[in-house]
Amino acid sequence: MRDKIIFILNKAATGSKKVRILLTPIGGGAFIIFTLLLILISLLMDDVLSFPRLLLKPTNLLISIPFLTLGIFLIIWSSLLFAKAKGTPVPFSPPIKLVNSGPYVYIRNPIVLGYILIFLGIGFLLRSISLVIIITPLFFLLLILEIKLIEEPELEKRLGKEYLDYKKRVPMFIPRLNERTEKLK
Repeated sequence: MRDKIIFILNKAATGSKKVRILLTPIGGGAFIIFTLLLILISLLMDDVLSFPRLLLKPTNLLISIPFLTLGIFLIIWSSLLFAKAKGTPVPFSPPIKLVNSGPYVYIRNPIVLGYILIFLGIGFLLRSISLVIIITPLFFLLLILEIKLIEEPELEKRLGKEYLDYKKRVPMFIPRLNERTEKLK
């Protein structure tokens, strides 16, 4: 099944522009609907399980703003780099070549990190224990599994040695600060 999904994504990513244009909003929309459902489920969990509210007002707002700001910034910056490379973050219409500038110099998945930061920010904003403690870590785990099992094998197939070298140099989510500071010397 995994190989079939990788094959389908690769075929779409390397297929005709018409197919990519058709599939991109469908894939992007499905992801947005899925994330909104996760947020709704977490709010329902808080109510059903009678979880207390996380943080007091306005502390929740003060804590959520940096998470939301950094998450949105990472997603927009990364998406603009994809657009500059004539692609989108949606796997059906990726850039033709490897994007390895901007935040991609430091981590391979800044968009995923951006989404996790946004989830945490929304969790703090809505004062939702289940969104911060349960749903966000589960969502992060699902994204890591998708990246490891589907996305990375497809990128290796499509981009070859260039991606394999990039993958060896650049960590998934947490920048190697010691290497970066040594480059600055």
